[in-house]
Order: sequence, then structure tokens, then C-alpha cells
Amino acid sequence: MKKENKLNEPLKELKVLELATVLAGPAVGMFLAELGAKVTKIENQTTNGDVTRSWKLTTEDPNWAYSAYYCSVNWGKEILLMDLNQAENLAWLWEQIKTTDIVLANFKPESARRMGLDYASLSGLNSRLIYGEITGYGSDDERPAFDMVLQAEAGFLYMTGEKNGAPVKMPVALIDLLAAHQLKEGILLALLHREKTGLGTKVSVSLYATALASLANQATNWLIAGKIPQRMGTLHPNIAPYGELLECSDGGQIVLAVGNDRQFQLLCKSLDLEDLARAPQYSDNKQRVLNRQELFVQLQAKAGLYSREVLLSKLHQMGVPAGAVRTMPEVFAESAAQELLLNWALPDGTEVRSVRSVVFGLE
Repeated sequence: MKKENKLNEPLKELKVLELATVLAGPAVGMFLAELGAKVTKIENQTTNGDVTRSWKLTTEDPNWAYSAYYCSVNWGKEILLMDLNQAENLAWLWEQIKTTDIVLANFKPESARRMGLDYASLSGLNSRLIYGEITGYGSDDERPAFDMVLQAEAGFLYMTGEKNGAPVKMPVALIDLLAAHQLKEGILLALLHREKTGLGTKVSVSLYATALASLANQATNWLIAGKIPQRMGTLHPNIAPYGELLECSDGGQIVLAVGNDRQFQLLCKSLDLEDLARAPQYSDNKQRVLNRQELFVQLQAKAGLYSREVLLSKLHQMGVPAGAVRTMPEVFAESAAQELLLNWALPDGTEVRSVRSVVFGLE
């Protein structure tokens, strides 16, 4: 695949074999490719490649060998379709391992051991090998795991949605993406360890542990305060007005993220509601959380007098944290978003676009 990375390439000497499918593992492979590594992705020929090739929208060509979903995490890789049940293919792969720096895998543990593609087997071929493994529930648990299941198992699904409404899944596979970030961090530490000792290591991440580690304040709201998080739509259980959606005169919406008393005072000033900032029932965050519905009614009445862009401009000029609720076309109409796009070609020559995964600067 064509590489057009304008970033520095600090990992350009590294060789990576990606034996992972779907989202989490391939996201790590693309991250390493963006940093200059040579990433070879091995896909199962007997199943027509990575399963996400078939995860198509109804608007996509059913005869195309790829999908928009697949394109989201497979930039910058050499793609090989192979049947690893064939002895000659497996032998070729083992030979490649001898000069490989990083392997990315998300096999079921027993499948990896059966094919000799687990860390114990591969490290015997290359003591410098870093083996990045993503599992569902850990190395000793064979249960299949998809992001949707983990959203439910870790409590996200129960918490997400409107009050008194049904559970709602997150619109991206966020547990997968967070697991990818965990694995990236572990691999970078493993590279540092290898630099010091000359030895590789295994880095293992489970979707389940990642999901629990990502509960953040919602976990401690229960563990410390005894509060079982409930569905609140966009609202925040600890802060107000934070997550309140205000509808403007043109039908556009903005969301507020007011995190302290000073920002609340600036919000009130922006909307010509200075009396609210002095009212006892809104004097501090605790009071605003207790009286958030009454506060919302007054904020909405004022917000409805302005178009979205005019109101957003007023709030930004006053330093009030707020943002427009944007559609995808609106998001990618922004010049800052355009700068993060990768324009590249698939092996069949199709020109596609995706979004960078590396967005930090290296100077």
C-alpha cells in the first residue's frame, strides 16, 4: 500500500508481522506503520481475508474486496493472503519471525498454541521478539469477545442512553480502540526494555481489563461514593451544566462543558443572565447539579434566541467551553480535520481516504 506519511519515522528500522483482525490489533499495526515501521499483515486466505472486509454499508459495492471499515485501520501495510494451515506457509512465517521485531496477534489462546504462533513458540526462534497479544478475557479464557459484548460486560451499556430509555451502544468500538492504545504503550515500553537488555518480551492486553480500566470516575462513583451510575444521556453525574444540549434558533445544537464557577459566571454573562450567577441555587457546582433542570430551562430560553454559529462565537469569545453538535460532513469540512486525512491506494488501485491514528508531533 502507498505510504504518504509526512511525520518523522522513528520506527523505520522495525519489522512488524500483523496476525490480527478486526479493529484493535490492526489499529496498532497502522500506528506502527505511521511511525515508519514495515508492517506486513497476514490475512486468512480461506475466509477471504480479515472479516471486516465484508462489514459493508448498504451503499458500498458488494463486489469490492474491501470495505470502508477495513480502510479505517489498514493504511501503510503490505497485505498477504495466506492459508496458515498449509505447512509451507507456516514454515515461511516461522522463517520471517527470525528477523521480525514485533508480532501482533489476537488468536484464541488454544489456536495460537496449536499453530505454534504463541509467544513461547515464537520467542524460541527469536529472543529479541516483542509479541503483542490482544485477548477478550485473558490468555487462559477461550471466550470470543467483541466490543459490543465488552460494552455490556463492563457496565458501559447499562450507563449509556437517555434517562428511562433503553441502553445505547457507543457509536464506535471504543473498547477495541482503548485496548489498542494499551497495547501500543506496552509495546513502546517493551522496545525500551529491549534497548536496555537485548531481549524481547510478551505484552498482553485483554479487552475486559481495558474496559474496566476505562471506567474512570464512573467506577469510583460506585467504589467510593456508593452511587450506581445511571443513564443520563449527555449529562454528567458530577458537574452541571456539563453535557447540556442547547437548541438554537436555526435548529442547530451546542453542548456545554462548564467545569467550574468561573466558567459558569462567564456563561451567564454571555447570555445576559448575570442574575443566575448570583442566585443561591446556582452558587456552586453542587447546587447546580441539584437544580440542573431548572437551570437548563433558563439557559435554553436564551440560547433559542441565537443561531448556532452566533451563539458559539459569543461563548468562545468569553472562554466558555462549548461546542457544536456536528455531522460527519461538517466535521470534515473543517481545515483542522482535513489535515489529519490520509490519501492512499489499496492493492487493487482504489483511491481511499482515512484518518491518521498518530496525531502527536515529533520534532
